[in-house]
Amino acid sequence: MNAPDILARDSIYLADTHQVTNVSRELVDYNMFAQDAALVDAVQREGAAWAQDSLSTFGALTGSAMYLDLGIQANRHPPELDTHDRFGNRVDLVRFHPAYHTLMKTAIENGLHASPWTDPRPGAHVARAARTYLQTQVEAGHGCPITMTFAAVPSLRTTKSLAALWEPKITALSYDPSNVPDAQKAGLTIGMAMTEKQGGSDVRANSTRAYPVGAGGAGEAYELVGHKYFVSAPMCDAFLVLAQAPGGLSCFLLPRWRPDGTKNPMQVLRLKRKMGNVSNASSETELRGALAWMVGEEGRGVRTIIEMVAMTRFDCMIGSAAGQRAAVAQALHHCSIRSAFGNVLNQQPLMQNVLADLVLEHEGSLALTMRMARAMDHRADPHEDLLVRLVTAVGKYWICKRTPNHAYESMECIGGSGVMEDSPFPRLFRESPVNAIWEGSGNVQCLDVLRAMQKTPAVVEAFFREVDRARGANGALDAWVTALKREFSERGDMDYRARSVVDRMALAIQAALLVQHGPAAVADAFCASRLADGGHRNYGTLPRGVDCAAIIRRATPRA
Repeated sequence: MNAPDILARDSIYLADTHQVTNVSRELVDYNMFAQDAALVDAVQREGAAWAQDSLSTFGALTGSAMYLDLGIQANRHPPELDTHDRFGNRVDLVRFHPAYHTLMKTAIENGLHASPWTDPRPGAHVARAARTYLQTQVEAGHGCPITMTFAAVPSLRTTKSLAALWEPKITALSYDPSNVPDAQKAGLTIGMAMTEKQGGSDVRANSTRAYPVGAGGAGEAYELVGHKYFVSAPMCDAFLVLAQAPGGLSCFLLPRWRPDGTKNPMQVLRLKRKMGNVSNASSETELRGALAWMVGEEGRGVRTIIEMVAMTRFDCMIGSAAGQRAAVAQALHHCSIRSAFGNVLNQQPLMQNVLADLVLEHEGSLALTMRMARAMDHRADPHEDLLVRLVTAVGKYWICKRTPNHAYESMECIGGSGVMEDSPFPRLFRESPVNAIWEGSGNVQCLDVLRAMQKTPAVVEAFFREVDRARGANGALDAWVTALKREFSERGDMDYRARSVVDRMALAIQAALLVQHGPAAVADAFCASRLADGGHRNYGTLPRGVDCAAIIRRATPRA
């Protein structure tokens, strides 16, 4: 066979075997704010209409291909710990990929760590929640130090001398990741170190000891000795820590450096190997006489830090609502492009049932989250303050608990490609359980709901007053609330029934908000699927009569 014949033969076998058709494309270069109708409506409704232009600008950034890639890179290159430098000096240095630092810098320069404290106008918490929700869809891990910095301010304000010294730099729009004393920085971040291995959520079992350097008391110096099993973001400049002082469990502010410029002996033993939240460093530490200052009253550590915990729990709600939006946006985008069995996926009745159901879950989560943001903006109002005290735990429990299965079901809409590591879904799925466990697991949240009811009975009245604003607008909701009130009248074995009760509370207030403020197609479908006939089952089991097409159309991003 001569050369031309060989080439002709080989060209047959080397020819392209197929063209790339009927596949999706990356969901990038779209306005993450403007194309989220539920978010746009919530910002307007809950009092932050003044922020819509800046949110739209921020949404264009967070939806850009360049910015979304930062989230990929920050997780592809996790943090690394150097306990010592090459000369043997203790440094406790955690190194991050540049993408992580870019995300941190953007978050701080946009006030995600401080804006309600520096500009406390009506709607400040709502606007900050919206920005955090957008930023979290890009990358969740770096949000941990942002949240803790934000949440530390109310606790620090219990001790005026410490707040005056630290708050200006904590709230500054400046990010400085260098491993140097706080006096050399324009902006600072704050972490939290509460958990110990023998106690977990039971912080009263903490064994870390605090020894007064002088007279002791609020604002005074102590040295801390003990072990902290979970310290998130160990590169923060200071940490709120719980330890046993002579007068009982107390709260302390512990900087990474002493005032004289020497290293404070809060020593990082190791970084935790987590299934999710990979970009964020979580660590185990030893406190070997670490210098710290008491925040709040001696023996009132839990009370002092509880406002910080309330804020971090609220951010768990934001984070999980954002995770739901990120997941369902990917599913909606894919199913608007991909065809199977002769039709585009989002035109097929059974897929419409699944997609619409996933959208309803997110709509309820976002509505409740943003309503709680408004409550935080108006805590001087007794009703709003009572809602924060009770419903933060309800929302944190329910929204975070619903997110893992929501992520999985959204991933199933993509099919096999969704399981591949170059898809967004493995990261979304691994991230999805984190908020349900951190800042108090599901049982802790439900017990906190019962504790709030017992300690401040008025929270129950405030809850039903809020829900009853929708009375008469939907028969299924009215029946649900009536049954829930009967449930509250039977206080026996409430600890045993706590999850069931909190489930019903969450659905009641979500439904009430959607009935009052959501599109009819969304509100009616939510009530019919979650409240009627015994409640919700697997995703994709919406009852007959739901306008799935309208629900899908409202939520589908366009890229």
